[in-house]
Amino acid sequence: MSNKYRILFLLVLKFTICWCRIHELVIENDVRKYIALSTFGFYKGGKLDVQLQNFKATPHDKDALFGFSLDRTMNDAMNPYLDSHQDHCLLQEPFHTEHEAAVIYFKMDLINNILKVECSPDWKRVHIYKSSNEIPAASPKQVLAGSGNILMQTRRRRSIQEENKSGISDANINPCDQFHLPITVLNDTTDKVLYYNTSFVMSIASDAEEGLYNLYFHSCPNYETNKQVALDFTMQITEENVGNFLSAGEMPLPALYCTMAVLFLLSGAFWVFLLRQSRHPVFKIHYLMAALVFLKALSLAFHGMNYHFIERLGVHLATWAVLYYIAHLLKGALLFVTLVLIGTGWTFIKHVLAPRDKRLFMAVIPLQVLANVAEIILAESEEGAREHRAWRDIFILVDLLCCGCILFPVVWSIRHLQQASATDGKAAANLQKLKLFRHFYVMIVCYIYFTRIIVYLLRITVPFQYGWLDEMFREMATYVFFVLTGYKFRPAAHNPYFSLSQEEDEENLVITESGATEGLTRVNSRNKSTAGITEVTKQESEALLDHREGSHDYD
Repeated sequence: MSNKYRILFLLVLKFTICWCRIHELVIENDVRKYIALSTFGFYKGGKLDVQLQNFKATPHDKDALFGFSLDRTMNDAMNPYLDSHQDHCLLQEPFHTEHEAAVIYFKMDLINNILKVECSPDWKRVHIYKSSNEIPAASPKQVLAGSGNILMQTRRRRSIQEENKSGISDANINPCDQFHLPITVLNDTTDKVLYYNTSFVMSIASDAEEGLYNLYFHSCPNYETNKQVALDFTMQITEENVGNFLSAGEMPLPALYCTMAVLFLLSGAFWVFLLRQSRHPVFKIHYLMAALVFLKALSLAFHGMNYHFIERLGVHLATWAVLYYIAHLLKGALLFVTLVLIGTGWTFIKHVLAPRDKRLFMAVIPLQVLANVAEIILAESEEGAREHRAWRDIFILVDLLCCGCILFPVVWSIRHLQQASATDGKAAANLQKLKLFRHFYVMIVCYIYFTRIIVYLLRITVPFQYGWLDEMFREMATYVFFVLTGYKFRPAAHNPYFSLSQEEDEENLVITESGATEGLTRVNSRNKSTAGITEVTKQESEALLDHREGSHDYD
């Protein structure tokens, strides 16, 4: 293995330790106001295990407020509760009942070394534990146990007694109000720094508690303009749905990706069969299209295996991850290259790319490689990492630039055909070609619009357990786009794409008189109604001149 590929392999392998449902996020010298830690969809029986280790704030202030917020929504739309508190620390604000999200605060009291738990009125019942060992094994509906849960149980019983006496509805009871969890303090005598550790586990014990959970860490001092507190800590988060480490909306993805891989594989084999059996001209780009379909099938197969191991183990295996990333990089680059080649008419019309086409390739290929690298880093980095948002913005920008670039060659071809149809005598043929390119342009626009916008709107609209639908519609849209492209540019006798004019090449063509071409003259007819190339011999030319001269004897 060469040094270049070894470095690429090590870079990919470096990121493979992060993409999992057992998270480990290391925060160093971070001054953000809030950090998005995780988003996960839980079914009944699910479990969220959060461990905060070696937390320290610089400068240290025991009166400063830090902590977590955990909200539950029904879809992946923007969080309305967090968005309404961008200017103020969420932990310092009272609960607002006008928002649909149910919220739990975990406030760190560094003076008393306790983690205070407060719930919004939307929570009817909550099951929070100090550790996973305290979760009742007999039934998820079992009464809370453990040292911390005894307090909750006692408060619950008192609340029920008060409710029975006063007639208060159970919906108005907040069972986790003033519930405390311990915070342990480690004193580093060498650096004279205090480190704080705490943890909590939340069990999804009923159908009413199911939903999409968003976990954030908040640093309230950083909301003040004259303060900037740097944070250092390590987060370990484990998310599980009854032995399945995939989110509720991701559980069908392994089967979906493997099914689509088989579909693309069979379609690629059928395409190769058509090329082998075709009696019409088959060009190099036809085989390039076949290679693209097979790479897409491999990418989906490796993607499905990746999710399979995440589902079973909580982490993916580096081997399948590296194979998926390699196939994904090649597929992404080859897709845009193929679309640009079709748009410029390579091999169908000309065998050499024009300077303008070469400049387009010099822009598209690096952009597409950068977009794929950004997508891989996004998949491998934790949601709370500082570089995650930056790479996400880079990916969106570069992906839009690539989508715009692949439209240029089609627009150029459409413009050329519009001009040719106005001046060339073969208007009917040019209109056929123009219609074909317009269809291809509409296909590309619809593909980009659907896979980039419609799919995103679908993801933030559907309930959390149907989050896999956006991936299904994206892959189905890609499959339909591939099928339509193959159908329109298949080897065929009357495909207008194969007979595009080469007027620029014909004007520069020079015929030398030697060998079999001696005595032949190439005539480029200027009559637009009979545009074309005609070859006549000298004898035929002299006979035609004699006939014209003889016709003047009777004038």
